[in-house]
Amino acid sequence: MEVQETRVQTDRVLTIPNVLSMGRLVGVPIFLWLILWPVFDGPNNDGWALLILMLSGVSDYLDGKLARRWGQISRVGQLLDPLADRLYIFSTLIGLTWRGILPWWVTAILVARDAFITVLLPILNRHGYGPLQVSFLGKAATFNLMYAFPLLLLGQLDSWIARPAEVVSWAFIWWGTTLYWWAAILYAVQARQIVRASTAGSASTV
Repeated sequence: MEVQETRVQTDRVLTIPNVLSMGRLVGVPIFLWLILWPVFDGPNNDGWALLILMLSGVSDYLDGKLARRWGQISRVGQLLDPLADRLYIFSTLIGLTWRGILPWWVTAILVARDAFITVLLPILNRHGYGPLQVSFLGKAATFNLMYAFPLLLLGQLDSWIARPAEVVSWAFIWWGTTLYWWAAILYAVQARQIVRASTAGSASTV
């Protein structure tokens, strides 16, 4: 399996795709505040929290698409996009689990996946590699989860659409979780191949 890297096309920081990623980062604490306010005897703002989730999902789709279309792929963007994705998913897991909307065991499975990837990063770093490029499979998993969480929250509202939204959300959750771990396993395989190639190269120069 080859390491796929997207070529950096600009050194600019303030591009529209990067601004979208930054906006997604800003939305993380806002969402947590909105979703957890009822836990601390505040008003229920699930409608506004749902809007934040929907905007986050749309911005995640747009930033990569626009970066490729407009030739605005940047090193900053390559760092911001996955960071925003991870923080978005992590904050959503915290908020929905704390509220009792998402079962704790689903959160545990998803957090364990990120912990698994984190363990691999120091190994890659020792061989001169940073985090590997996000794969299409990983983006597909994130896409599923980013649409699952708003639908799950929509299922908590007092509306005729609540039940259908909840059913569809769980379909997205199962697909997203499966793809999330599948991408992690492929990431580990890719990391192993890199380490073996690096070790073999070092041995040949001795």
